[in-house]
Amino acid sequence: MPHTRSAKKNMRKTEKRRLRNRSVKKGIKTQLKAFLAALGGPLDELKKQYDLSAKRLDQAAAKQVIHPNLAARKKSQLARAVYQKEHPPTAAK
Repeated sequence: MPHTRSAKKNMRKTEKRRLRNRSVKKGIKTQLKAFLAALGGPLDELKKQYDLSAKRLDQAAAKQVIHPNLAARKKSQLARAVYQKEHPPTAAK
């Protein structure tokens, strides 16, 4: 346990930040699951879920809850899934 006042304050700050980061990460995971569930549905719903997912990822990266490269990579993966839904591959002969 901390002994000094500053160490006690830092412990309180760390706990608040940990809970906030945990909440943000959980929200991202929930949103990504909603996106994956929307893959089987209509295209407009998928685009709506993509926009919400990208927004959550960008906000978390801006607050440095997640690494910016992680956010970019996830957004790229989601965008690729949307594109493949829009342009289904044609059957090759």
